[in-house]
Amino acid sequence: MFDTVFGLPVHPLVVHAVVVLVPLSALGVIVTALNPVLRDRYGVLVFLVATAGLAAVPVATRSGSALEEQLFGSAIPAAVYDHQSIGSDVLWFVLAMWAAMGALLLLDRDRNRRQGVGGPVLPTVVAVVAVLAALIAAGQVVRAGWTGAEARWDGVVQSPSGQQSQP
Repeated sequence: MFDTVFGLPVHPLVVHAVVVLVPLSALGVIVTALNPVLRDRYGVLVFLVATAGLAAVPVATRSGSALEEQLFGSAIPAAVYDHQSIGSDVLWFVLAMWAAMGALLLLDRDRNRRQGVGGPVLPTVVAVVAVLAALIAAGQVVRAGWTGAEARWDGVVQSPSGQQSQP
């Protein structure tokens, strides 16, 4: 995998895709899970955005590992290690959100094929799982982004009063 694009590290470029697409799709998953009419209209679009976010996660993880190796070798600072630990779990939460949204769409398609025949229990359970997975996925992306920003900018960015920020 390439480590740079036009001389810039890939990791901060790809991370921005994750930071935008995953919370955006999480919001879409929540809204469409709670409203079947909106799911019918926008569900596929939400699923596609979630797919793009899911695809960006492993690229961000791998490029982050490459950047970490390039910058620190084996002497990884604690803040970077924390960021890496949180970031490595993001894939599983985004995958759960993506799978739950896909399951909702498949359940809707099956219900439509049977002209509305079928109980509401399974779609309701899957909708609850989708909402929980979306909340957790978005939260994990925020945590990973926050620790990454702290690892990069803590001690570098100064407050308006001219003093360096403290953790």
